[in-house]
Amino acid sequence: MLPIAIDVMSGDNEPREYVAGALRALADDPELRVLLVGEPQLIAGSLASLPAGARARAAAVETSQVVAMDDKPREAIRHKKNSSMRVAVDLVHEGRACACVSAGNTGALTAIAHFVLKTLPGVERAAIISTIPAAHGITHMLDLGANTKATPEQLRQFAAMGSIIARDVYGLSSPRIGLLNIGEEEMKGHEGVQAAHALLSGAGLNYVGFVEGDDIFSGDVDVVVTDGFTGNVALKTMEGAAGLISDRLRQEFAASFLDRLAGFVARPVLRRAAAGLDPRRYNGACMVGLTGIVVKSHGRADGVAFARAIGMAALAARRGLTEHIAQALRVEGAGS
Repeated sequence: MLPIAIDVMSGDNEPREYVAGALRALADDPELRVLLVGEPQLIAGSLASLPAGARARAAAVETSQVVAMDDKPREAIRHKKNSSMRVAVDLVHEGRACACVSAGNTGALTAIAHFVLKTLPGVERAAIISTIPAAHGITHMLDLGANTKATPEQLRQFAAMGSIIARDVYGLSSPRIGLLNIGEEEMKGHEGVQAAHALLSGAGLNYVGFVEGDDIFSGDVDVVVTDGFTGNVALKTMEGAAGLISDRLRQEFAASFLDRLAGFVARPVLRRAAAGLDPRRYNGACMVGLTGIVVKSHGRADGVAFARAIGMAALAARRGLTEHIAQALRVEGAGS
C-alpha cells in the first residue's frame, strides 16, 4: 500500500470537499492508502459510508488545530504544532506516509516543510513545480510560489530539479529548459536573471536560453524556470484568463437563438477543448528539493481537483522523485 497523509482541514474550501477528494482518489487507485488528518468526527462520518475494502485503506489522524490562510509562517511553526498541516508533514518525516497533500497556506506549508523535512544536500531552497497545458502536451514550471525571491544559484538549482522531474518522472530524454524573462535577447533582464543565465549556460543542462511568457504554451520548451513571485503571478494570470474565456464563450453562445443553436452544434468540440484545459486536471504542485514529498493543492480545489493533487503525490512517490533528485545532485556534486 502507498500511504499518503492528507490535510483535510486547511484551505479555502470546506473540509468535506477535501475529504470527498481523498475518497475519490482512494476509489481511483486500489494501491492507495490515505491518512486523513483533521477533525475525527468529520472524517469518521465520511468513512462510514465506504465499502469495507476501501474503508480498510483509510484512517483518521486526529488533530486539534488548523493553520488559517492568513496565518504567518513563523507563527504556524511555533504555535500550531498539532495542526493538520504540521501533523501531515510530520507523518512523512516519521516514515508513516510516503507523501503529504495540503490545500492550505502556501507560506506556512513551505516553512513547515523546510523546518520538518529539511532540504536535500546541494539544495538551498525547495521550489514548487507544476504542469501547465501547452501545445506539445505540458510544460513544467517552477517556482510557483515557494520563494518570492531567488538567487541566480537557486534558479540554477530549480532548473536542475525541473530537468530531473521532466526526465525521470515524465520520461523526456533531454528536457529543454528556458529561463523566464521579459525578452529572448541576451541583453534583456535584470542583473539576477543575467547572472542565472550565465550559470545555466555552463550547467550541463539542455538550456535553450531566455523565454517569454507566451513560450510557456508554445511547445518550444519543456521546463520554465523563474522565481516564486513571478511564477505565482503568471499562474494566477493563466487561471484568470481561462476563466474569462470560458465565461465569454458561455455569454456569446447564449446571446440569441441562432447563437444557442451554434453552441449546440459545437458542444462536442467545446467539451473536448474544455476538458483538455480544465485547471482541475493540472491541480497539484510538488515541493521539490526536500527530503520528502509534499504536494500543494489549490486552496479552492473541489473534490475532483483535490483528487488530482493526491494522484500527483502518489505518482511522485511511485517514481521515487526524492531519490532521483538526490542521486542526480550527488552525481552533479561529484563531477564539479
